[in-house]
Amino acid sequence: MDTPFWWHEDAADGVRVAFTSVRAGNLGTHVGDPAQALENRRRLEEHLGLESDSVRYLHQVHSSRVLDASVTEHPDPGEPEPEADAWISPSGAQPLAVMGADCPPILLAGRTGRSVVTAAAHTGRPGLLGGVLENTLRAMRAHSPELREPGTITAWVGPGACGRCYEIPEEMVEQIAADRPAIRSRTRWGTSALDLRAEAGHILSQAGAEVVDTGGCTMEDASLFSHRRSAQQGAAPGRIAGIISLT
Repeated sequence: MDTPFWWHEDAADGVRVAFTSVRAGNLGTHVGDPAQALENRRRLEEHLGLESDSVRYLHQVHSSRVLDASVTEHPDPGEPEPEADAWISPSGAQPLAVMGADCPPILLAGRTGRSVVTAAAHTGRPGLLGGVLENTLRAMRAHSPELREPGTITAWVGPGACGRCYEIPEEMVEQIAADRPAIRSRTRWGTSALDLRAEAGHILSQAGAEVVDTGGCTMEDASLFSHRRSAQQGAAPGRIAGIISLT
């Protein structure tokens, strides 16, 4: 098939990061046809050169919970997935995925002298405000204290609804932005909005991570799935994924 990626990079130390496009098909088993989503996942693994059923997915619930993939049971395809919104692989051995369709998926790699710690986080508004990124960084650093040094963790911020499109009521913006000025935004038509990517980038950079913002607005770019756009236009729903693995 054509490349299933919206953006991908083979980074240092054998780390591969990728964000899919609609060409990969819907990867969420909770929307659309679950059997087709599983087949899309299988084809994506084949494209990445990974073993079948090796990429780990989560049942995402907009929480701040972080799991350790090395000790979390890996269910069979079609079985319930572990419930959380982020996880880490202490050795990078487990390919990790998080899905999105307006909420930015974020992939992280921490390089030490001995190994690579990888992570993936789903930054929907409740989880982002609840500390999912802070919890992910804390979990990575618990396994490798060297990652407390600035610049040892790189974070790739994937596509999501941008601050010009993510409209929410003014009262809610005022409440949230009081302690988080980076999250405040305005839509292209002048109403109140949030910029989740800007807030995620601020949290990560303040914590000493190097941030790579890949850009991309799910609501403006038809090559990406968008929950809000599909609801407005009656289009078929779908989920993209961010995937981090070792090459």
